[in-house]
Amino acid sequence: MSGSAVGGAVVLRVDPIGCRAHGLCAQVLPELVDLDEWGYPVVGGEPVPAALLAQAKRAAAACPVLALRLSRRS
Repeated sequence: MSGSAVGGAVVLRVDPIGCRAHGLCAQVLPELVDLDEWGYPVVGGEPVPAALLAQAKRAAAACPVLALRLSRRS
């Protein structure tokens, strides 16, 4: 998955039902993931900058329940 404009911008999404508040995503990608007062991730929905795309992929892969996902915004 590339960060180019072709096919839409790449954004982070959190599955709020699947998330178990492990917080690994915020440790791997603090630039784009904040934790709320209960430890659940909060993402802004803005496009992932190309410079952070590899780190965003690592954050999504680090989630033990795969609740953090990268998707294309059309």
